[in-house]
Amino acid sequence: MSRATRRRFTAEERATILRRHLADKVAVSGLCDEYKIQPSLFYVWQRQFMANMAAALEERRTRAVDTRQATAQQRTIDTLHAQLQKKDSIIGFVSEEHLAL
Repeated sequence: MSRATRRRFTAEERATILRRHLADKVAVSGLCDEYKIQPSLFYVWQRQFMANMAAALEERRTRAVDTRQATAQQRTIDTLHAQLQKKDSIIGFVSEEHLAL
């Protein structure tokens, strides 16, 4: 028995399929036949799109602030990781010294 492999559609491919339905008024059944997908999958993509539509319409300034905050948080995480590694190194050294005494 052979197992069918699942196809993965990129975000761009899914957007193209949804765009053809919403803007070009291509019927769902036609798109599903063309791309060999189940209508239920199409509707899952459509629900995801509708749920995330606000993010696509968000102002660029808000996204820029979010990006700067994420960058600052990553720098903080990197700094804390470096401090933790230094602490572990010092603890290891002190433990070795203690055992030698």
